[in-house]
Amino acid sequence: MNVLVTGGAGYIGSVCTEELLNAGHTVTVYDNLTEGHRSAVDSRARFILGRPEEDKNILNAVMETRPEAILHFAASALVGESMTNPAKYFHNNVTNGLKLLEAAVAAGVKKFVFSSTCATYGPPDRVPMTEDLPQRPINPYGESKLMFEKMLLWFQQLHGLEFVAFRYFNAAGASEKFGEHHRIETHLIPNVLKVPLGQARQVEIYGTDYPTPDGTCIRDYIHIYDLAQAHILALAPGKQGFFNLGNGDGYSVREVIETCERITGQRIPAIEKPRRPGDPPKLVAGAAKAVSELGWKPRFPKLHDIVSTAWAWHQRHPNGYPG
Repeated sequence: MNVLVTGGAGYIGSVCTEELLNAGHTVTVYDNLTEGHRSAVDSRARFILGRPEEDKNILNAVMETRPEAILHFAASALVGESMTNPAKYFHNNVTNGLKLLEAAVAAGVKKFVFSSTCATYGPPDRVPMTEDLPQRPINPYGESKLMFEKMLLWFQQLHGLEFVAFRYFNAAGASEKFGEHHRIETHLIPNVLKVPLGQARQVEIYGTDYPTPDGTCIRDYIHIYDLAQAHILALAPGKQGFFNLGNGDGYSVREVIETCERITGQRIPAIEKPRRPGDPPKLVAGAAKAVSELGWKPRFPKLHDIVSTAWAWHQRHPNGYPG
């Protein structure tokens, strides 16, 4: 297929672009590089420098590319920042997203695959979390993603735009070529690995009194490769709806640190800090729907394998991408 990938210079978008190309698809990446990196775009893909703030810039890119499918990763995605600058999140994730949807309809795009988030649920009523849980986001980031999910439903109903929306849990790991490099890093695994890389003296644990076996938060980690494979499966005609993407297994903060110590062979000191507001004790995906309806099967469900690929990439790219 001819596929347009928005945000293809970012962490998830870069690996999905690589896997799309490996699967024989033609890929154009649209990215404004505010968060992504030009060197994270696979050389086999065409690149368009996005300027979504300019009138008709998104429309022109879609009309020029004439994709059969759009994979939409581009978004502002820092929960904490969304609490201090909500306008940025509604403008980028909703307003610019609407421009993309309008362009997709104008260009006759048949399939739209959206990078959503488990943050649309808010604190869950139960775990594992399934797609039928109430969606009650507690920050503008999650709210902006939920708003876009609702727009997809209306565009499907009124314009016939077939869509799949994936609610991610915690993407992690790396391919051989592409890995995780955020200008502001909030994810646990790369922050833990900064210690053995010599870029930090210690890692911080926020909250050690949660009702979990070791007192620290439990999260569901999914390998970036498995995430990419789900998006490729979603391109099949007739596949539609909302799907969680996670492994269904949770690992605590302490377990992540201990796994990183075993893989790097280095001790990683940790300091304990108070809980952060809004951090639920446990977030674990119920992803049976993706398995049954898309035929998705994670190949790297174990934390050891996820961290091993991340560590290998960070060793090769200790400073991440240039620029």
